[in-house]
Amino acid sequence: MATETVAKPRTSLRVHVQKFGTFLSGMIMPNIGAFIAWGLITALFIEKGWIPVPALGGFGTNAEGVPNVGLVGPMITYLLPLLIAYTGGRMVYDVRGGVVGAIGTMGVIVGAGIPMFIGAMIMGPLGGWTMKKIDLLWEGKIRPGFEMLVNNFSAGIWGALLAMLGFYGISPLVQAFSTAAGNVVQFLVNNGLLPLTSIFIEPAKVLFLNNAINHGVLTPLGIQQSLEQGKSILFLLEANPGPGMGILLAYMFFGKGLAKGSASGAAIIHFFGGIHEIYFPYVLMRPLLILAAIAGGMTGIATLAITGSGLVAPAAPGSIIAVLAQTSRDSYVGVILAVVLATSVSFLVASVILKTTKHSDEVDLSDATSKMEAMKGKKSSVSSVLTGAGAGVGTAVLAGPIKNIVFACDAGMGSSAMGASVLRNKIKAAGFPDVKVTNAAIANLSDTYDVVITHQDLTERAKPVTSSAAHFSVDNFMNSPRYDEIVELVKEHNTEGATPDAGAAAAGAAGTAAGAGHGAHVASAPVNAAPAAGNGTAPTAVAPSDILVADSVILNGTATTRDAAIDEAGQLLLARGAVDEGYLAAMHEREESVSTYMGSFLAIPHGTNAAKDHILKSAVSVIRYPDGIDWNGKQVKFVVGVAGINNEHLHILSSIAKVFTDKAQVAQLEAATSVEEVLELFGKVNA
Repeated sequence: MATETVAKPRTSLRVHVQKFGTFLSGMIMPNIGAFIAWGLITALFIEKGWIPVPALGGFGTNAEGVPNVGLVGPMITYLLPLLIAYTGGRMVYDVRGGVVGAIGTMGVIVGAGIPMFIGAMIMGPLGGWTMKKIDLLWEGKIRPGFEMLVNNFSAGIWGALLAMLGFYGISPLVQAFSTAAGNVVQFLVNNGLLPLTSIFIEPAKVLFLNNAINHGVLTPLGIQQSLEQGKSILFLLEANPGPGMGILLAYMFFGKGLAKGSASGAAIIHFFGGIHEIYFPYVLMRPLLILAAIAGGMTGIATLAITGSGLVAPAAPGSIIAVLAQTSRDSYVGVILAVVLATSVSFLVASVILKTTKHSDEVDLSDATSKMEAMKGKKSSVSSVLTGAGAGVGTAVLAGPIKNIVFACDAGMGSSAMGASVLRNKIKAAGFPDVKVTNAAIANLSDTYDVVITHQDLTERAKPVTSSAAHFSVDNFMNSPRYDEIVELVKEHNTEGATPDAGAAAAGAAGTAAGAGHGAHVASAPVNAAPAAGNGTAPTAVAPSDILVADSVILNGTATTRDAAIDEAGQLLLARGAVDEGYLAAMHEREESVSTYMGSFLAIPHGTNAAKDHILKSAVSVIRYPDGIDWNGKQVKFVVGVAGINNEHLHILSSIAKVFTDKAQVAQLEAATSVEEVLELFGKVNA
């Protein structure tokens, strides 16, 4: 992606450890919900819990005198390690790797007899990687019809062998490591040295090495300790929000410029949202502040050790809410005190540093944020809080060429498709035909795009799942000024793109437009144009599309309000047998969520993403309102109702986008005296 800001290859030890930590985190983080569930069950139902229940907590015996198994033991012994192993194997070799990795982990679990989180982190990826290598041995050599037989038996046989390897080979090694690590931790606790770990943990957090420490060592050891003692101090060595909170409070009182102004918002995100990376730029801006974080961390750990407090499960993210939710029943005073004292000490040290050193916080916060993102390896999802970047793009993190642009909307079929067509044509005309411009539903987005464009009401929904992308918000899909900004951005970063003849690029764009993404659905008109034959012969006529037909075009609509116009457009779709009654209701629901006004006097009402089941076939209706109607404060003269199955309607959307970005063609539509003129105009666009 363009936002992976790596100017030159990095081979330092820090980067390797960071990547390793990220991989470990990738196995743990998707399963945090399961850890939380186990922690809540443990806190509530064990013998010393808030609501002791023998059958759930796993203590005492039942009516027959048989010891209760409960949920706590099986979840920690089997469920959590198997989830981790499956996730790790899947990261390496999809579902097949996950299954084989889980099978192998079962051998480690049974062989050790204790929770095998470290064993799961070994066997899961190992199972996926080895299965992948084995499959390569006979790739393309299996006779047709025997694929399933070979795949199933190879996975079963290799999984069984891995389970035995885990039982006899891996489990003793992992058990020995866990015992040794536990002894080291206990030694630190017994000798009052555990607070010294902050000397390593706090700098590691700022350098994004915390995942390797937290998820690779502390969480597995903490789980084992929690199982034996009912709680563990290890869960709060890294997750305590106090040290970072103290630094942000110091900036609120003694900072300057942008750093001071943004510190309050950052503090809320850090303390309640649990996103600790929000304070990293403040430390990077003044590296001496790492002493405040270390002092706060040491104070918090010392407080926990003195009071004998801990959590029953990991607090992820490191929000005060998550911390309190996982606090052991007998540890609330100690945990709260640890957070408060860590905050206080960090605040005092940071305040002294800020007051006794001279520095231009206002100038350097953006640079520090960029530095933080560079160390992280991608754009931060919360950096806009620090730099003030809103709908625009942070060009500082676009280090490579822009290759993928997506328009995102609720359904991913209509207005997004139109917006994509418009921008695609502009980018091609600028000489960059290789830049891919697509459309998608927000629910289907992934963090693989360089630029994401959404309606201004949907931007916040798109950002969390595309945090590495540059985001643009628009409210006019036909001629938004943001399109020119994006084109300039492409020119800036795609310096090797050749500039073809603008006319040829525009002509080529008309036939290849596919749709971009925001949320409304516009339709396809009958296409009577023919592609030019490659050998110079006369073009062959293409049969008209039945998505837009004469019966679905009205030159003088009777509606006078937005909602009435939606009904009128929807009734035409209903009369065609393209939708059922439920789709009409969804069109209104969609409009209440996000306006389908596109600009250039055009609105394209359509259903929500959930209403796709109400579409029977693709169809489009076009209604003209010569006097115009009020559409949320915008004048609309053309209402295009859209119902699309798969991508059948996208060609028409491209056609309509071409028409409504041309003022002369919009004028022709306004002056049209027959339905045939409207159909012909949309057909000519696709010539």
